Amino acid sequence: MRRARRLVMALSALTLAASVGATAGPAHADTVVRERGFDDCPALSELPEGADPAKWRCEAMTAVGHLTLGRVDVPIERPLGITFAEGTVDGEFRQVFGAMAATPLRVRGTPLSITPRYGGYSDFESNDERRGELALTFRIAGPGVPPGCSIGTEAAPVHLVLKETDPPRVVTPEPLVVAFGIEDNRFAAPGTSGCGWLGPVLDRALRLPSPSGANGIDQDARVALRSYGEAG
Repeated sequence: MRRARRLVMALSALTLAASVGATAGPAHADTVVRERGFDDCPALSELPEGADPAKWRCEAMTAVGHLTLGRVDVPIERPLGITFAEGTVDGEFRQVFGAMAATPLRVRGTPLSITPRYGGYSDFESNDERRGELALTFRIAGPGVPPGCSIGTEAAPVHLVLKETDPPRVVTPEPLVVAFGIEDNRFAAPGTSGCGWLGPVLDRALRLPSPSGANGIDQDARVALRSYGEAG
């Protein structure tokens, strides 16, 4: 009975806070993402042993688009940034992840925000089946939400298999920047983790877990490329 009363009170608090409004994150955060550029490229010392810098390059991607995750249905207007290195060692394709940066996304009708975060796995080698794969977690923030609250964990992240929707096109030749479209509308979203007793409230508010086919992400991406063999 006490637990049920706490759930009702928490839902009421969320509704009240939503009517008043809440800050999702620093207003300048999108500028930070845009200006990182190649700053987050893995260092030469982080490349695999035997890597020839002339055969390796850093890719700095920014992407905007739309995310649907349970009840969450929001535009990604501030660029999500991902940086990684790729190349070959003894003829074998290899990759080294650099960093990911994203700003909070407000959940409409609630005081909550979610922030996409790197989930510990990526594979950006494209083929006929996919453009790449990426594991994500989504940090949840809001009134009374514990710091470790998230959708997906590093042990069990949300796994995206991204398909190409628009073929790559050159935006600028120097520095080389290409643009393309990607999407995944087949992934499943788990219930919340690390949210304590507030977990059932958030699951209900966000309609989680959410099955495959009920979620989706589509993005217009731009990737700047720079060889490790370039001076400076």
